[in-house]
Amino acid sequence: MTLDHRLSPEHEELRRTVEEFAHDVVAPKIGDLYERHEFPYEIVREMGRMGLFGLPFPEEYGGMGGDYLALGIALEELARVDSSVAITLEAGVSLGAMPIFRFGTEEQKREWLPRLCSGELLGAFGLTEPDCGSDAGGTKTTARREGDEWVINGSKCFITNSGTDITGLVTVTAVTGRKADGNPEISAIIVPSGTPGFTVAAPYSKVGWNASDTRELSFSDVRVPLANLLGEEGRGYAQFLRILDEGRVAISALATGLAQGCVDESVTYAKERHTFGRPIGSNQAIQFKIADMEMRAHMARIGWRDAASRLVQGEPFKKEAALAKLYSSTVAVDNAREATQIHGGYGFMNEYPVARMWRDSKILEIGEGTSEVQRMLIARELGLTG
Repeated sequence: MTLDHRLSPEHEELRRTVEEFAHDVVAPKIGDLYERHEFPYEIVREMGRMGLFGLPFPEEYGGMGGDYLALGIALEELARVDSSVAITLEAGVSLGAMPIFRFGTEEQKREWLPRLCSGELLGAFGLTEPDCGSDAGGTKTTARREGDEWVINGSKCFITNSGTDITGLVTVTAVTGRKADGNPEISAIIVPSGTPGFTVAAPYSKVGWNASDTRELSFSDVRVPLANLLGEEGRGYAQFLRILDEGRVAISALATGLAQGCVDESVTYAKERHTFGRPIGSNQAIQFKIADMEMRAHMARIGWRDAASRLVQGEPFKKEAALAKLYSSTVAVDNAREATQIHGGYGFMNEYPVARMWRDSKILEIGEGTSEVQRMLIARELGLTG
């Protein structure tokens, strides 16, 4: 049997549709929104009408009946033009809606998924805390039982899609007890937006992703029904690790899109920009830079599609997801740096997309598991311990 990562006719049609949307709808508007640090509500509504937020979910819950490969294709095409829009989709699907689909009760799915799939609402994933970072198992947020309610106290940071006008819920990890060995028992709980005691801070001032929503959250005696427990009590940490494995495939697709977008912009600029009486693309130094950029983007694409194919087929994919995320995020940073260099002084001007790509690339080596964490996971999957 041979591996074939070429797209099916259905996936290719999706790719062309999102490519057209990204160039015709996103590209003309996103630059101004990015510089004003404004969330792209109109673009998000259009993505909802297109069904992008429901791509990997069954039709019975309002989804499109697609798969994770379809989601990755959409993310890559969007990120070729802009990463703020792409991360809004990625977080809304893989971090906001997917935990409910994977671990929710039938009632929870019926209540939340149709509106999340339509883009009417966005969901958020409350894992990271100010004092924990990569040590997600060190959660300090607590949830105690009191009658028929959970009472939640604590804080979360760097949470995407958590404070928009259409944010409907945040799924929060919290310590709900202690195991026999004294280690914390972590559970996941759905907290609807607007619940008393749930406070959403002002948006962060960020280096990049400036048209996406990222906030710090605090919980002060926040009360939600016991029925808002997501999945099994004490299994929240394990559940979210599974969600992060899947999310790394999605982030890898996004990173690949940014890397390819850098190629796209550099090819166009190299043909149009003339120095010493000829286009700079006629210089071998520029040709070699762009050839290397294309090579990196191509190999990153093979990596995320391989991980996505394994996920879709129900095969183990943890190592492949970590490999794809590590490589594609590195490639995105490398290509953004080279694209900026090819553009020269213009690459430092925000009116050029490569400046935005340069600012957006670095977070890809940090979010949803740092590059160091990916190396730890890969080594562990290879049987190395320490």
